[in-house]
Amino acid sequence: QLQLVESGGGLVQPGGSLRLSCAVSGFTLRYYAIGWFRQAPGKEREGISSISRGDGRTNYADSVKGRFTISRDNAKNTVYLQMNSLKPEDTAAYYCAARFDISGDLSPEAYAYWGQGTQVTVSS
Repeated sequence: QLQLVESGGGLVQPGGSLRLSCAVSGFTLRYYAIGWFRQAPGKEREGISSISRGDGRTNYADSVKGRFTISRDNAKNTVYLQMNSLKPEDTAAYYCAARFDISGDLSPEAYAYWGQGTQVTVSS
């Protein structure tokens, strides 16, 4: 059974860092593109980063560009999201998702498989 499990969320002060992990099981990660999304209360789910299979091409939303870094370790079946210089507006539930395709995408509709999410709260 295909499964994605996010971890690494928590409470952090503004300007701090967190690293989220997305551990996958039930499928071979290297055949899938992965996206990271977030959703704050009362807002739509927002695509923030994606990474393609193969060459690992990355893509970022303007809201996180220069602060967040996505990476993948196919041998560990895990995708990471390093988040630096966090701001209160980054507070949200963060989700990873997988699509059986070469390229990543920032549209939630492009993904068939989703994790349960991990909460990130940025507050002093």
